[in-house]
Amino acid sequence: MSQHPSSVRDYLTLHFLVLIWGFTAILGLLISIPSLEVVFFRTLIATILLVFIFGLKGYSFRVENKELAKIIGTGFIISLHWILFFWAARVSNASVCLAGMATTSLWTAFVEPIVNKKRIKSYEILLGLIVISGLYVVFSFEFDYWQGLAMAVASALLCAIFTVINGRLTKRHSPYTITLYEMMGACVFAGVFMLVYSGLFLEQSVQFPLPMDWLWLLILGGVCTVFAFTVSVELMRRLTAFAINLTYNLEPVYGIILAVIVFGGKERMTTGFYLGTLIILVSVLIYPLLALWDKRRMAKRTALES
Repeated sequence: MSQHPSSVRDYLTLHFLVLIWGFTAILGLLISIPSLEVVFFRTLIATILLVFIFGLKGYSFRVENKELAKIIGTGFIISLHWILFFWAARVSNASVCLAGMATTSLWTAFVEPIVNKKRIKSYEILLGLIVISGLYVVFSFEFDYWQGLAMAVASALLCAIFTVINGRLTKRHSPYTITLYEMMGACVFAGVFMLVYSGLFLEQSVQFPLPMDWLWLLILGGVCTVFAFTVSVELMRRLTAFAINLTYNLEPVYGIILAVIVFGGKERMTTGFYLGTLIILVSVLIYPLLALWDKRRMAKRTALES
């Protein structure tokens, strides 16, 4: 598939998606069932909706076995990412969970060059370190939430990995095909993990959603997963994984604002926490300028060498 140049519309769409994802941690807290069950039912709903869309639009389900294994395997990574994400929100709160997710850009700065065999850009590392400094400020003021923060950082690493992988998969498959089989893989992984964990550690049966939970799960599976995930995969055809993940750093900003609106005083944090998120926001605003500077610098170098 050919690459298409990015546009202002792509970046605005990306920010809208980040706003939607900023709401997922809140939905995770509104749903009464445990994190594993949330991920299982979320991906199950998403899979059913995507199968319906495929049938309605006449899309082909056919994918080569080798490619299918790669896509489903990526779904396993996505599933574990979401499990840690919702778990982090449960053991801390939505704000701390979202702040930890902001380390995704730093992880991507290392993962993307390794996977795509490209040079590591110094300014991406620099911006990743700025994000880490913001996270350090958050951590120093909110040490009581270290467990949730650690889970969120691990979730961010997995997010970086599957985003880079999806950036490669979009060159060979449609966003709907990728999303369908990744959601299937994520559902299978969450289901097996849920049964094993419940049996070995909790010694209790799987918990099923309450009536109100189904509403939140439908929003989570339909809007936050099928719609947002498919559109994000489409954007990966035109935007770099680092540009996408750096914009994801706005997720804590959007999410924290939404969390305060929904939960009120429970989500209000210290001044240091908000200072840390401000540092993260600065890195997002600096990135386009540095990316443009680097592009022009490389173009001049190429012109001189030719």
